Amino acid sequence: MQTPSQLKRLGLFDARVPRYTSYPTAPHFKAGFGPDTLADWISAIPQDEAVSLYVHIPFCRRLCWFCACRTQGTSTAEPVAAYLDSLKQELATIGELLASGVKIEHLHWGGGTPTLLQPEMIGDLTNAILNTMPLAGDAQFSVEIDPSEIDDARLDALATAGMNRASIGVQDFDPMIQEVIGRPQSYEITKQAVDGLRTRGIDSLNMDILYGLPHQNTTRITDSVQKLISLGPDRVALFGYAHVPWMARRQTLIPTEALPSAEQRLELYNTARDLFIAAGYDEIGIDHFALPSDGLAKAHAAGTMKRNFQGYTEDASKVMIGVGASSIARYPQGYAQNEPATSKYQAAVRSGKLAAAKGHTFSREDIARGRVIEELLCYFRVDFAALARELSYPADELISMAQGLDDNMPGTTCIEGSVLTIDQSARPLARMIARHFDVYEMNESGHSQAV
Repeated sequence: MQTPSQLKRLGLFDARVPRYTSYPTAPHFKAGFGPDTLADWISAIPQDEAVSLYVHIPFCRRLCWFCACRTQGTSTAEPVAAYLDSLKQELATIGELLASGVKIEHLHWGGGTPTLLQPEMIGDLTNAILNTMPLAGDAQFSVEIDPSEIDDARLDALATAGMNRASIGVQDFDPMIQEVIGRPQSYEITKQAVDGLRTRGIDSLNMDILYGLPHQNTTRITDSVQKLISLGPDRVALFGYAHVPWMARRQTLIPTEALPSAEQRLELYNTARDLFIAAGYDEIGIDHFALPSDGLAKAHAAGTMKRNFQGYTEDASKVMIGVGASSIARYPQGYAQNEPATSKYQAAVRSGKLAAAKGHTFSREDIARGRVIEELLCYFRVDFAALARELSYPADELISMAQGLDDNMPGTTCIEGSVLTIDQSARPLARMIARHFDVYEMNESGHSQAV
């Protein structure tokens, strides 16, 4: 049993490690990755393949202080309309490269604030996507919803477009904490958005909540979690707030002295975790919870759950195409990231080119280590022999990757035969254990706290 003092001795409360939504992580993508390479990867997608498509909308009406995403504020529709034209051009360029029959199995609009789009823009973007490739019959179409930036007309437009899953960021319902993080969003306005979605037949709902925010304590997070549970989401992400003001300047507005300590962050997480489990949610990986009827819970139980830039997913597609400024795509050959600056992205696509600016081509070892890390963070175990068969990779080389782990993290894992398992009480250390299998240099300042 790992006690708080043992977790401290193992470095949990001091470490900063990647979330490992990719391997290698995005800081290791190389500049100068050419559009020609990306075009080759897109052209190599087989006929009739089912793919995922991520659409990034970087605009926000308000810039929340806690957020470290690449976003920009706007008070008018003009820059959004110009950006939408660029998205349509990028989609058309991709469509010219795709083989026949390629279809979308998972479609996600993220940001930023996708619901900032006006109703006619929502329809226009949907048509551009469907002109590029159709949705599969059982496709999942999810959109990130800001309850403060949604109305009946936009809900109608999204429902007409085919959205069948919504994602709502809550962060925290406490008004004082909302004020401190620059994110006013009452329970009432959130419930209004949820009711509007369900009225339109959109019952699949996931919600995000943060722990580790300024002034948070167990009483406040208990109240927020209970309010969130009352809204009936079938999937919840419980993320640790990453305070990185040297990377996200808006976070300098958040009072550092009001942030909970690492030990308090663990207590906040455990408080929320216990509430979700008591409410009937299955614990999924390191930071998700889902009702047993939800697709993610089913994928987790079946051993088919994956991890990508959107976190845990039931999406088994081998290809995730990303469009929009700063979006990241994953292909069997590697990762590709678009120009992060909106102006440079728009200039690239308007010239008829793809906007890739950074990327990484997988080595055989990258794929193997990435799968080990994915299995550990999805299931807290990895079967090296089964993975060796899946990847046609020498089993002894996979097993050798664990060499030295017990010396560095004693008492946290055990190996029986070819299966390495993270001890139940050591699961808070999972990202640190995953770091053992990462051979790339790491700048800790670019990553979030391990707890």
